[in-house]
Amino acid sequence: MAYKITDDCIGCGSCAGGCPVEAIAEADDKFAIDADKCIDCGACAGGCPVEAIVEA
Repeated sequence: MAYKITDDCIGCGSCAGGCPVEAIAEADDKFAIDADKCIDCGACAGGCPVEAIVEA
């Protein structure tokens, strides 16, 4: 099950830097996770300062 970024995202990008498979990219002033690339490691969730990343 891939992770997803909720509307609580503030667009800081801290999640993208922590993703080992580069599954996170900026989309419309926020960030989004490509579910096909996501390996469910949770590294992005741990790096989000507003807890906007949840399991899908």
